[in-house]
Amino acid sequence: MKLIENITADIRCIVIGVSAGGFDALDTIVTQLPLAFSLPIVIVQHRIAENDGYLAQHLNLNSATEVKDVIDKEPISSGIVYIAPPDYHLLIERGLYFSLSKDDKVNYSRPSIDVLFESAADIYRQACLGIILTGKNQDGSLGLAQIVAAGGRAIVQNPQSAKAREMPNAAIKKVPTAIILNLLEIASYLISLDTKQKSSC
Repeated sequence: MKLIENITADIRCIVIGVSAGGFDALDTIVTQLPLAFSLPIVIVQHRIAENDGYLAQHLNLNSATEVKDVIDKEPISSGIVYIAPPDYHLLIERGLYFSLSKDDKVNYSRPSIDVLFESAADIYRQACLGIILTGKNQDGSLGLAQIVAAGGRAIVQNPQSAKAREMPNAAIKKVPTAIILNLLEIASYLISLDTKQKSSC
């Protein structure tokens, strides 16, 4: 419980970046969230352009929360898990809505975790929680650092529990103050955070 107490009750958006091994990691976390979970979660999972949306469909079938691929200009709603569509960068805009971009790849990726995280840091500032999970490159480490620089919080999956350790290791190196947790601990952390915030309102 000490970790939860160290986070103030002002988080308004959770952003998650994940790559190789992400299907199982997201399945572990998202399916633990209760129907009453109230915070929006925005995910960039590195996916090929030909992906048919199976990830969102699978998670939506197996989760209490609603999971969906983002639509351009869609407003951000509480309690929904949003996933960046393949081959589009996902950004959060002022006015709290999404925009999709076909700009050049960043870190060899589109969608890029850094692109989402940097926009989330700019919009939500200290009310943003960034999470880096398993992956084989360094995408997301710079964006996570920007979230922390803006006053937000950072969680990184324990590299020892990740199918691909490169991305968590890069994030920890860039943000040494990040809280390091295993997947089920991350799910419990999010549930406790949401519960604490609702009880303080």
